[in-house]
Amino acid sequence: MLSVAVVGSGPSGVYTAQALLQQSLVPDVRVHVLDRLPTPYGLVRYGVAPDHEKIKSLQNSLRAVLEDDRVTFVGNVGVGGAEGVSPARLAELYHAVVYCVGASADRALAVPGESLPGSYSATRFVSWYSAHPDVGAEPFVLDARSAVVIGVGNVAVDVARILARGAEELRATDVPRAALSALEDSRVRDVHIVGRRGPSQARFTTKELRELGALPGARVVVDPAELALDPAYAAPDGLPGALPLPAVVRRNLEVLRGWSAAGEPAAADAGRRIRLRFFLRPVELLERDGRVAGVRFARTAPDSGGGVRDTGAYEDVEAQLVLRAVGYRGVELPGLPFDPVRGTVPHTAGRVLRDGAPAPGEYVAGWIKRGPTGVIGSNRSCAKETVTSLLEDAAELRRRPAADDPLAVLRECGLRPVEWSGWLSIERAEAELGRSLGRGPVKIPDWPGLLAAARDSDR
Repeated sequence: MLSVAVVGSGPSGVYTAQALLQQSLVPDVRVHVLDRLPTPYGLVRYGVAPDHEKIKSLQNSLRAVLEDDRVTFVGNVGVGGAEGVSPARLAELYHAVVYCVGASADRALAVPGESLPGSYSATRFVSWYSAHPDVGAEPFVLDARSAVVIGVGNVAVDVARILARGAEELRATDVPRAALSALEDSRVRDVHIVGRRGPSQARFTTKELRELGALPGARVVVDPAELALDPAYAAPDGLPGALPLPAVVRRNLEVLRGWSAAGEPAAADAGRRIRLRFFLRPVELLERDGRVAGVRFARTAPDSGGGVRDTGAYEDVEAQLVLRAVGYRGVELPGLPFDPVRGTVPHTAGRVLRDGAPAPGEYVAGWIKRGPTGVIGSNRSCAKETVTSLLEDAAELRRRPAADDPLAVLRECGLRPVEWSGWLSIERAEAELGRSLGRGPVKIPDWPGLLAAARDSDR
C-alpha cells in the first residue's frame, strides 16, 4: 500500500487525490486529504461568489472524489502551525505528502494610509460574505456611500458586483445572516473599479464583465476619454506590426465601448453606479476623522514599452470603503522551504527541493507550486504533473516507514480531526439553519458553530 497525505481540500488538493485514484501504476493507494478547516472544498466554498451557482456546483465533482472509499477527509487539522502537525511529523506518518495549500495572502498596495479603518483586502471581503470562520462578522459597507475597488481582475469584479447587487437577490444564496443584513443596510451608491493600466490589459473575463451590466438597479459607467487612451481601443484587430489582440480583449473592449456610448446616468437616477476607471495608479489613501475618506490616484498614460508612465496629474476619488484586489501571494508554511520572492515552495516537477535537491516524499501542487495563476481547471494538469513525479518515486517511497493508522496518531497528539461524517453533519446543520430563516442552506460563519455541528455526528 502507498499511503499519501494531501494537505488542502480545495481544487488542487482534490485533483491531486483524483489523479492518484485514476492511475494504474500503483493500484493500492490510500489518500488522506487534510485541511485546517473542518469543511472541504477550499476556495470553491470560501472564494467563489455566492451568486455564481454554476461554478459553486463544482463541489459536486470534488465531493465524488472525497467520498471514494480510498480517500479519507481529515478536517480541523492544521499543518505547520504551533497547534497543528509539523511537516516533519507528517513525513513520518505517510509515505508521501503533497502540499496544496494555495496562496492565501493578498498583495499590499504599499501606499500611505493603507492601514486606515475602512481599507481592506478584497480577500477579506470575499471571506466575509463567504462565511469564512477566520473573519467573523466585520462591519463592512454599513455607512459607506462610495466604494473603491483597486484592481481590474475577476476578484475585483466579483466584489463590486456583490456591493452593487440588491440584498434581496442574495437571499436565495448561502450568504451568512450577518453579511446579508449588512448588505441590506448598505448605503453604497457608487462603486469604482480602478486599474493603473488600460482596458486591454485588464485581467477580467468577458463573462464576468458582462454580469455587471445585467444587475437590476445598477448602471455601468465608462469614461470614453479613458478608453481612447488605450492604443488597442482604436485598433480592435491589433496594433500595426504586433500580434492580433486576444479574443477576450476584443470582446472586453466591445462591452466597454457599448457602456461608454450610453453616457452618464441622469442625476435623478437613484440606482447604484459601477464606474470602471483606467489609467489611475493609487498613491495614497486619504483620511478624515480617523478613517479612510478617499483615494488619491496618479494619472497614467501608455508608454512606448507597453507599460504606463505617470503624467504628473492627480485625481482624488471619494470613498469610505476601499478594497484592494491586486493579487494573491503564497504564505510560508513552517517546516517547508519557501521562496519569498516568488511566494512559492521551490520544486522541480512538483518535487519539493531542500537545499537544491528533491526531498524524498515531499511534493507540491496548485498555487503554492506555480504561483496564483490560471483558473480552477488549471489545477488539474498541475496536479497530474506532481502525481506523475510521485508515481515515478513510488518504489522508493514504499520502502519508507508509515503509520498503520495516522488518524490515531494525530488524536494522540491532541488533535480532533473532523472526518467526512462530521462534514455531513455541518451540511445538515446549514440546511436546517436555512430552513429556519426561510432560505436554502445558509453557511455557519464561525469556528464554534462549525465544530459544534461537526461533533453532532459523534452523538
